[in-house]
Parts: sequence; structure tokens; C-alpha cells
Amino acid sequence: MHHLSSPPTFTEPQGGASLLLAFRALPQRAVLILGRDQIAASRAFSALEANYNAVIMTPGGRASVCEELAWRADHAQLAIVDSGAQPGTSPRLTDTPTPMSGEGEAHALASYLDRNLSINLVFVTDTVLGGSSVWRRSRASAEQIYGVCRARRVPVNVTDMPDLCDFTLPSVHRVPGTPLQLAVTTNGQGCRLGARIRREVVARLPRDTGMAVARVGELRRLARDSGEADNEHQSPTPNTPVSQWSATEEETDAERSMRRMRWVAQISEYWSYSHLANLTQEGMENVLNGNGLGVPFDALKNCELEPGSRHGLAIAPSQPHGKIFLVGSGPGHPGLLTMATHDILTKQADLVLSDKLVPEAVLALIPKHVEVRIARKFPGNADGAQQEIMEAAVDAASHGLSVVRLKQGDPTVYGRMGEEILYFRERGFESVVIPGISSALAGPVCAGIPVTQRGAAESFIVCTGVGRQGQDVVLPGYDRARTLVILMGVARIAQVLETLVTPVPTSRRNGPPYPTHMPIAIIERASMPDQRTITSTLAHVTTALESSGTQRPPGMIVVGWSILSLWGVGDITILNKSAEQEDESRIERWLDGQSWRVTEGFSGDWVESTSTSI
Repeated sequence: MHHLSSPPTFTEPQGGASLLLAFRALPQRAVLILGRDQIAASRAFSALEANYNAVIMTPGGRASVCEELAWRADHAQLAIVDSGAQPGTSPRLTDTPTPMSGEGEAHALASYLDRNLSINLVFVTDTVLGGSSVWRRSRASAEQIYGVCRARRVPVNVTDMPDLCDFTLPSVHRVPGTPLQLAVTTNGQGCRLGARIRREVVARLPRDTGMAVARVGELRRLARDSGEADNEHQSPTPNTPVSQWSATEEETDAERSMRRMRWVAQISEYWSYSHLANLTQEGMENVLNGNGLGVPFDALKNCELEPGSRHGLAIAPSQPHGKIFLVGSGPGHPGLLTMATHDILTKQADLVLSDKLVPEAVLALIPKHVEVRIARKFPGNADGAQQEIMEAAVDAASHGLSVVRLKQGDPTVYGRMGEEILYFRERGFESVVIPGISSALAGPVCAGIPVTQRGAAESFIVCTGVGRQGQDVVLPGYDRARTLVILMGVARIAQVLETLVTPVPTSRRNGPPYPTHMPIAIIERASMPDQRTITSTLAHVTTALESSGTQRPPGMIVVGWSILSLWGVGDITILNKSAEQEDESRIERWLDGQSWRVTEGFSGDWVESTSTSI
């Protein structure tokens, strides 16, 4: 593969961020809180929930603290010490809690820290007025406290004094009874605004999210039962190609563990929160052992349904067959569903058999009483899962149910629609096909890339990066006036790039090679809030992708000069005569001297009028 002569450049770090960490307390570790009011109580509660011991230090000790701190002390949840009674400090001459001098308080703290090496963190909360307190620690006293902690390398947080904080506290929401916590930080720039942002994020969180986290944790433990190391994160994408797996083949413990953890990663990425939250022990074993999608539909044959059930009609051989709909869900955003698809999902479906790439926002439209099953098309299991889902569709339709086979994008664009139509037809069902907006067109638009543009691209071609049964695909050769869109090719991008730029003729490419300075865009999760677009050249895109962290399937590849046409002031002179002589400077201006650019997010303002939120 040929590369540009200049070495790649990497993203410059932008200072000012926080290093966000999630600490778990070691045995007998503690936090020390200097304060007595409700802020101190809040800090103590957070420490207790993280399994830290909490110690309150304040002049006057137990007699001076707020009601909550006193209650927790009475119930042995925390300890309260009197800063005026520490070794090296002058004894108080009165029982009335009064602050010591800044120097005396610093001596008290230093003495306590030197005698209690288990203190990991120090919070100073009495720098603000609160509750019944009429005293506020001075700036000079806070600086002395900060100096004592820094001298002993104990991180300290001083409320409302950001420059005296080694760390800040995010606004945190913990989902009760589950391991899930969410945190929002403004890096000390606006605590109340951070709390508002956190509330709005939590309000949009699906109800089952916390329980889904708990169930995935159980599933991970089951997947690791062979004793092998956790390898869920060994690849930046859960779709890295692997060989087909058969339930009859022999596996070593390491191979078994690796396969199971890959499937856990796939489930975490694609299954709905509701499906994850409702996983039973039996369901987990079925998932990890490849025993099916869940309760087989044959169970309906021998069970009596409750009176009034929509499935309560007697099933007899003379009953008319159900229907099978092949439906396209668009690129992902529920606002891009067609009205026909929305109507079928919300009003006609008895069973939805969904591809794993269909996002939660679309599945959330389906009424709760409608069963939804997700195809288990995990790496190494695609063919078996495809057969499984087709059999489930026929089984359900044979019982008179309306089955929706839900696919991403348009079902005719690499959606196996043809083989499903023929399979269902052979078994007596003529499918109803509902077109969808293809991600091959919508994805580039969401990234600001037209697949055709006068002066930049006169045509486009869509192809796949995955050959049948793992075979190599043949990609088109270079045509300056054409945009190339490759679906399902990001996991195989090294092979795709080699095919495109290899200068010698190859059986994997029809036509001349692509120049290595050719623009390329990787568009991930197009139309969704976490959409990401990585733009670079063929020479540097592999490094750009590796440097951008974990990949976000599904992704697509766009190659062509149309990528530049609407960027900034735009460029629609690409197809002019002698334009090729300016290509190097054109790329330089486009990337602003860098080797790549990463663009986060997608603006969905054009769907605000719909009733669907994501």
C-alpha cells in the first residue's frame, strides 16, 4: 500500500478536561470531611455508598453537626471528631462550638492525618453558609487546610474554591438496586447546570437500563466460568471477522471463553435494554450456548391462552395463514421511518423479528404487548442465526400471526431480502415488502456528504465489504467523478484499502487504483445522537480509525471527492479541467494541515416535529 510522503499527524490534546475515574474503596479506607451542615452530610452519604469509612471533623464535635450527621453517628454509620480536642491544639474553654483560628485548625488536621494514614480524601464543606450555621471558613483558613493536605499527598476538595481543589465532584445519579451510576461534570464551572444536565439525561434513560447492567454483569460472569481472562475489549469493534462456529465442533476452554465473551459484547451493543433486563438464568445459558432466540414458538401449540388474548382464537389447519412483512427501518433515527413502517410496527405486528442493528429508539415504538426477538447474528454465527430467524417467522405465521421481519435501512440493500422471500414463498407465504430509507444514501447526508454533486460527483456506486461465505468481494476501480459507498466494510478496512490502492492489477478490483490522497469518510451510527464521522485520506485513515478509540457499529465507508464538496465554503470545481493538479493543496485546505478529522454528533432538528424522541 502506498502512503503520502509526509508522516501522519495526531490529534493535539486540548487541556482543561478532568481525568474521570470511578474509585472502589479498599478495606478500611476513609474520607475526612471538614464541615457540619447538609453539604457535609451529602459528601458523607456518597462516601458511604462507595464503601468508604466517613469521618466528620468540626469544632464542637457531635454537638455542632446537622441532624442527619448526628443520626448517622448514632447509627454507627460514621464517626465525628472534635477538631478542638486533637493533640497539639489548645483545649476549648467553653462548650459552645466556635471555630478555632486558621492556624489551630490546620494543626488539628495535620495531627489527625499523621495519626490516621487510612484517609484517602479530604472534603472541606464549611466554606459556604448552610442550614443553621452562621460561620464560614475564611479563604486564608482554606488555603492553610489545602497546604496541610498537599504536604501529605492527600487529595482535597474545597467547596466553592475551584483553585483549591485537587478533584471535583460530578453530579451523580445511581440507579437504585443496580450497579449503574451516571455522572456529569462541568469541571467546576457550573454545579447547578451540571445537576440539570444530569436530570435531563436520567429522564431520557430507559427504565430497564439499570437492571440491564446487572443482567449483563451476571452474563459476563457466566461467560468467564472457564477461568479465562475477560477478553470482551480485546478488539476495538465487536464485528471483527471470525470463522463460522458450529455447536458440534470441539473447543478449548480458551476458545469457548473467547466466543462467549464476544457474544456478550454483541448483546451489550445491540439488544434492547428491556431484553437485557428480562434475561433469566435459562435465557443466559441459551445465549451463551447458542441454543436459540429464547422460548420457541412451538410452546404456543400446547398452552392455553387467557380468555380475551389477541392470540386466543382456536388454531386449526383451516385457519388462514398469517402475514410476513419485510420492513426497512431506515438508517436508525425513528424520525426517518416511513409512515407505512410506523403503522405496521405500532398497529399490525404480533411478533417482531429484528436485526441486531435496529436501534433501541425504533424498537421502543413497538407496543409492550408485542413480542420482539433480536437475531443473534454475531461473528461466526450469522448463517445459523439467519436460518433460525426465518424458521421462527414461518412458525409464527403458521399460527395466524402477523410477523414483521425488521431490517435496518432498506431490506433490498444487502438485507438478504431475496433469500427470505424465496424461503417464505416455498413454505406458502408471500411476503409483503415495505421499502425503507437506505443508510447508503441517508448516512452520507447525515454526515454532510452528498453522494452526487454537480462539479464534484456525477454518479455513485454502492457495494459491500463482506463477501458471501467469507469470500473476497470485487470493488470498482477509480473514477474521479464517482462516489464509492461501502457498507459493512469497516471491520475489514485494511483489506478494502489494499484492494483500492494497490497499483498493480488485481482480481479484487475492476479498474485502475485509487490515489492514496483520495478523501475517505468513516460514518458510524449515522443519524443517531452518538454519530461519529472520521474523515481522512486513504493513506492515513487506518491510523485515524485506530487513534479514535472504540469503534461504533454500524459503520460505512464513503470514498470520493464529493466529501469535500460541502465542507466549509465548499468545493464544486473538482471536475473542472486540470483540477487534479490542485488535489494536494485541496486536501491540505480541507484537513487544515492535519491527517484526519473526527466530527461527533448529529443534528436532528429536522425531526423535531415528530412525536418520537431518541
